[in-house]
Amino acid sequence: MPKNKKRNAPRRCGGGGGGSGAATSAATAGGPHRTVQPFSDEDASIETMSHCSGYSDPSSFAEDGPEVLDEEGTQEDLEYKLKGLIDLTLDKSAKTRQAALEGVKNALSSKVLYEFVLERRMTLTDSIERCLKKGKSDEQRAAAALASVLCIQLGPGFESEEILKTLGPILKKIICDATASIQARQTCATCFGVCCFIATDDITELYSTLECLENIFTKSYLKEKDTNVICSTPNTMLHISSLLAWTLLLTICPISEVKKKLELHFHKLPSLLSCDDVNMRIAAGESLALLFELARGMESDFFYEDMDSLTQMLRALATDGNKHRAKVDKRKQRSVFRDVLRAVEERDFPTETVKFGPERMYIDSWVKKHTYDTFKEVLGSGMQYHLQTNEFLRNVFELGPPVMLDAATLKTMKISRFERHLYNSAAFKARTKARSKCRDKRADVGEFF
Repeated sequence: MPKNKKRNAPRRCGGGGGGSGAATSAATAGGPHRTVQPFSDEDASIETMSHCSGYSDPSSFAEDGPEVLDEEGTQEDLEYKLKGLIDLTLDKSAKTRQAALEGVKNALSSKVLYEFVLERRMTLTDSIERCLKKGKSDEQRAAAALASVLCIQLGPGFESEEILKTLGPILKKIICDATASIQARQTCATCFGVCCFIATDDITELYSTLECLENIFTKSYLKEKDTNVICSTPNTMLHISSLLAWTLLLTICPISEVKKKLELHFHKLPSLLSCDDVNMRIAAGESLALLFELARGMESDFFYEDMDSLTQMLRALATDGNKHRAKVDKRKQRSVFRDVLRAVEERDFPTETVKFGPERMYIDSWVKKHTYDTFKEVLGSGMQYHLQTNEFLRNVFELGPPVMLDAATLKTMKISRFERHLYNSAAFKARTKARSKCRDKRADVGEFF
């Protein structure tokens, strides 16, 4: 059924909720009248609500995407759909709960809905808490991802602090639980770092989070008895996420704590550069560049004792040509470590430009780059929209208050899906034509000789 017809179709259950509809049907059927408690085990009220509201398949929101809502719907449509998805986070089916969590996360990643989220903060927190405690791997991952976006929506303040107080101990327990899913622990580590970065107002809680993350990624450090190469394990991706979350939190620590961490990790962190996992090598290299930036920010004449051996290792990675490594990995690694080597040797950072709407942001430091990369990983394609409208992120990146644009300007800036398709088709044809000409020239040269 077309979306516009489905949206305007009359609801079968009238204005009442699913529970009242079930009670009414029971009474008219001649059965004994009883009061039905919402969301009880006996009553399938949530399932009834899903059928009445048209949310039997919550994953459809992720498939349609926010673009459909932007073009065809209104704010009321989005909020109405979100209410149904939030109800489904309490469904009996694990797959339905997971899909509902992902649907809410996708919506909040693509739109700033501060008032809507504020009104339902406790309901969302309870749902996330329940899914983290009782859910399996995929459900825990979806719940942790939603928790990160929830704190980004609310920004620093009492509400985010309460979310962190409620979910922090559960996240920490999952991260440290060796029997839990690696993927769930990895997402929880990122979530713990992001939520703490936004919400924590207690310095002891910040230090406790740093210690928790340290205990995870330091297990990848090269031991005395080990060889010169660190072999990756199933836990390597968890260690990478913990390292990146730890690095993010280090950027908001007091100078005294930063100095302690530098003394503790500066001579051990380079050992991760010898890991056989390219993502670990890149994470370690970027973290080292950020640590050098912090150290030189505190002391302009900062001196690193093992500078020669470190630069030699970085230069080797920046020019790596080992045949046993994939070409894509080598290309990515060389690009990153050229920048890392410049940062360590020349104190230089290649400025990057991020465009969003009529604005642009210059990323001119490793701290800013790491912060941007972290939030982009959480928000995905919604990062640009949040940079335009989310006051918290605009404060983090010092962008000032949001730029107000009228509807006409926004419409002229937006490219429709059809126009995008035409543009991509034209670009593809141009590339194909250029390749054909190049092949023809080579053929002509071959015939000539």
